Amino acid sequence: MAASTPGGEGPWLVMGLGNPGPRYAGNRHNVGYMVVDALAERIGGRFKTHRARAQVLEGRVGTPGAGGQRVVLAKPMSFMNLSGGPTSALRDFYKTPLERVVAVHDELDIDYGTLRIKLGGGDNGHNGLKSLTKTLGPDYHRVRVGVGRPPGRMQVADYVLRDFSTTERRELEHVVERAADAVESLLVEGLARTQNSYH
Repeated sequence: MAASTPGGEGPWLVMGLGNPGPRYAGNRHNVGYMVVDALAERIGGRFKTHRARAQVLEGRVGTPGAGGQRVVLAKPMSFMNLSGGPTSALRDFYKTPLERVVAVHDELDIDYGTLRIKLGGGDNGHNGLKSLTKTLGPDYHRVRVGVGRPPGRMQVADYVLRDFSTTERRELEHVVERAADAVESLLVEGLARTQNSYH
């Protein structure tokens, strides 16, 4: 299946999901932004404002000419529950096939720091994925970064819109860098190899 192997036409589109603005920058819900920022540091260059209501950076990952992949890193500047609009507009602009769209997002149902990579599936109540699936259909890649479940009776919305705890922050840089590694692996090595390496 084309989605599971490197190569093909058009750039990859890697969407880091989150909410714009300094108020949300350290929230669990914004780990997708953090991962895309880490990838941007590796590529070099600066994000630029795109008319699709997103910040974008174009570059390459991997070794040019030997598995190097063209990629567009993007952060929607809409709020999380409206992520599908900017993603769809960028996909049209860059002529990216759906199987080359990657959503990087927080995931409640896996332990903090655990990664899961997959193609397609449901939204599991995640507002960003709901919006993407509504506009794109379900058949895009997801890099799911575990943030764990809320403690006690804390509401999910309160939990994901809070900053990582002091204990979590000690590991956060490692978690983000490992997730960035997984994104690079997905683009260069393909889905199956990435799942074998990171699951």
